[in-house]
Amino acid sequence: MRLTHYFPLAAILALTGCVMPPKHFKVSPAQAGQNHAVKTGDFWWGTSTSSFQNEDRGEKPGTPNYFLTDWDIFAEEGRAAVKGDKGTYSWTHFDKDVAALKKIGVTHFRFSIEWARVEPEPGRFNEAAIRHYAEMARKLKAAGIEPIVTLWHFTFPSWMYDKEKKDKVNFLYPGVEDHWKAYVTKMATALKPYVRYYVPQNEPNGALQLGWIAGHWPPGLLLSPFKYKNAMKIAANMFCEASHIIKEIRPDAVIMSVHSLPNWRPQFWGDPTMMTYNTMRRQNYDHLDMIQGCVDVIGINYYYSQDATIRTFLTHAQGEKASNYTQMGWKIEPEGIYKVIKQIGDRYQKPMFISENGIGTKSEQKKIKYLRDHINQVRRAAGEGYDIRGYFAWTLVDNFEWTEGYVPNFGLTVMDPKTKDRVFEPSALYFQNVIRSDRMKPKTPQ
Repeated sequence: MRLTHYFPLAAILALTGCVMPPKHFKVSPAQAGQNHAVKTGDFWWGTSTSSFQNEDRGEKPGTPNYFLTDWDIFAEEGRAAVKGDKGTYSWTHFDKDVAALKKIGVTHFRFSIEWARVEPEPGRFNEAAIRHYAEMARKLKAAGIEPIVTLWHFTFPSWMYDKEKKDKVNFLYPGVEDHWKAYVTKMATALKPYVRYYVPQNEPNGALQLGWIAGHWPPGLLLSPFKYKNAMKIAANMFCEASHIIKEIRPDAVIMSVHSLPNWRPQFWGDPTMMTYNTMRRQNYDHLDMIQGCVDVIGINYYYSQDATIRTFLTHAQGEKASNYTQMGWKIEPEGIYKVIKQIGDRYQKPMFISENGIGTKSEQKKIKYLRDHINQVRRAAGEGYDIRGYFAWTLVDNFEWTEGYVPNFGLTVMDPKTKDRVFEPSALYFQNVIRSDRMKPKTPQ
């Protein structure tokens, strides 16, 4: 789409409120005190993976429990890279993940459930898959690692995706909330003995913006603000529904949000009306504003700072074009994570954790510097009194990246194609030393 086509649609975006500045959000002092009362123990050092990026299918085509996701169909449409069925074998070789995590020394590990695997057909659940996920959580606990479970990490079952009716897919699929309630109930019940920490949705704000406004992700709709806002309301309802269900099943559960939170910079010459800047600020806040009452700890996914301009809004940059850029075309700015912590801490007055932070690069030296510089900025914010409960490096092992395929190298480890072992990169050894050093410090449990 040409940039000149964007301006006539600005009025549509304005009518929906998408380009207006975010509303002021104020938490009372009494509520702020209550927010910080949640107990989570010593500082968390962790890493994360996602089911679609890491799991192999584990089912043969044509068998009853074989499944596809909306991302598989999106790839068939030529809109995304093709993943294939193998991933990093985190479904059939999860023990390899556990061994690597234990060696690194993490205290927590966040992994996700593949909804399509659990419910391959509407209303029919794969009980063996549910038991397998519970066993994954049990193995983590046995290894001394606290499991954090994400119930939705971008992918929907393929039966919620219709190529011909994209206004009725994913969050806008008829009956999606009823299916969600049944799915969440199934998983929370099965995981109850092993899992206290839950993330109902991973980066719903980013996925909604990329799917319904920018057109890069499923359903691939460009500038559909009314559908976008409707999908966001439903997503927020689903998040809070999950929170209520989980806490009914396990009252001591801790509910965490995880949002994509870049540091957006205003640029007058590229965005003279501030339309794009306000749109991206709303991407950071709107969904979180809706669900903050259902959240105990706010997760911050921070990777980059970016100028908020029309060009960057519509393009999908890639390439390690300079030393201060990543393979994803993202500009590296460690101080941005400090700024985002301050923004989120001041706005919501809740405990926070860095749920994802990492870099796609072929240079391990650059990766280590990225991690060190960002961890130092997290420490800076904590030293100023911001309530930060943990830091999670993205990701455990080089894997499939959504629209880029297997090109970006985010992993602390790489998979040996023969043994499936996770082979340490220098960045994993660096992170291991950071964790060991921190564990030797005196603790003040939270």
